[in-house]
Amino acid sequence: MRPLFAALIAGATVVVSAAQPPQFSNAVHAFIKVDAPVIALTNARVIDGTGGPAKESQTLILRGGNIAELGDSARLKAPDGAMVIDLASKSVLPGLVMVHEHLYYPTGPGVYGQLGGSFVRLYLAGGVTTMRTGGNVNGFMDLKLKQLIDQGQQAGPAIDATAPYLNGPNTFQQMRDMKDAAEARRHVDYWADMGATSFKAYMQISRDQLRAAVDEAHKRGLKVTGHLCSVTYAEAAEIGIDNLEHGFLASTDFVADKQPDVCPGPQNGQRTIAALDPNGEPFKALVKKLIDRKIALTSTLTVFETFTPGRPMPPGLDVLLPQLKEQFEQTYQRVAQNQQSLYTTLFPKELVLERAFARAGGLLIAGTDPTGSGGVIPGYSNQRQLELLVEEGFTPVEAIRIGTLNGATYLGRADRVGSIAAGKQADLVVIDGDPSKNIADVRKVETVFKQGVGFDPAKLIASVTRKVGLW
Repeated sequence: MRPLFAALIAGATVVVSAAQPPQFSNAVHAFIKVDAPVIALTNARVIDGTGGPAKESQTLILRGGNIAELGDSARLKAPDGAMVIDLASKSVLPGLVMVHEHLYYPTGPGVYGQLGGSFVRLYLAGGVTTMRTGGNVNGFMDLKLKQLIDQGQQAGPAIDATAPYLNGPNTFQQMRDMKDAAEARRHVDYWADMGATSFKAYMQISRDQLRAAVDEAHKRGLKVTGHLCSVTYAEAAEIGIDNLEHGFLASTDFVADKQPDVCPGPQNGQRTIAALDPNGEPFKALVKKLIDRKIALTSTLTVFETFTPGRPMPPGLDVLLPQLKEQFEQTYQRVAQNQQSLYTTLFPKELVLERAFARAGGLLIAGTDPTGSGGVIPGYSNQRQLELLVEEGFTPVEAIRIGTLNGATYLGRADRVGSIAAGKQADLVVIDGDPSKNIADVRKVETVFKQGVGFDPAKLIASVTRKVGLW
């Protein structure tokens, strides 16, 4: 037993060492409000991210970037010399792990502004401590920001950086046209060599190109997701894709005259989804195929809510440049007046379909997609996504699990982040309220701990307010 015990201790030491927080730059220090060798969070309500019930009166001991101990406050006492923070009546949940985020935003007709510098602060302020960029239209910014954050030069979440989109011939101004499968392989190889840790296929990709990209990425131990159209979900499942974006709203599986490798138009696919019977055999067969192939499905309700008449104004618009705020407000009014919108039927149907997938045993993960016509504001939208999952029919603790542990599970990081347990990384969100009963309390973020260092969300937000759109 002694050699085994020694080996376990040695392994634990390696893990703790790997989780040590970086040395922060002076610019990052301006956003830090809690930083000490040992921190005791006492009398907290812990929502651990597993979907289980909240536990009252808990103490968490943070040391070396990790949760060193966790237990009942009546039993677990703060170590001598620890910084003690009393969280009576407050909640602690895992840092959010969101998997369809971007560092760009619509700033003009068909053009996306690169807003990584301000966006990473907003994501962190909203409680996001780990995120995947679901495709980029810049190239190196996502990779560079990942590096700077890891080095402590920028404040932001840990980033799983997705390469520029894999796509066939298209009309997007900021997207490549791949001509064949060989080009898809070269794309994956180049961007993996540059440091990309994820890939995303887009609407005009062919089956051969997707197959080549998936094969090349899997050789490197990397995953591929897709916002598809020309390739159906069932075809992508057969090819071996790892993840599908936007729930079922990008599926063209039910378009009667769908031609191979041709996108029939997003609205044609969405009309079939709006009319789809969630209890019918065609839908159930597709769900079974996705689950059997272990394909995760990303819910991005926030972006589709902005297309749907009768929905509330999205939160966080005040951080935008006044021109961008006004631009979206005008769009919101146009949407509100369109009572013939397909989304009046489509949005509530998507809630039903996603829930059916999850209830059947599928891995539902969450993101927000700050694209469309605007209005999806990082951080704020991540909190809104959890609220929409509750509207979808999940309990608050189930919604929190989808936005934390499920995302970490997909990314292969669940051993370190996504839930609260002794030995895991101290990525935590302190909430002034009880989101296990009222999910809207997730908006009341007081402190965001990343690797045991507490960031001030108010300062992060103030630093970019009315400037988002400039950088």
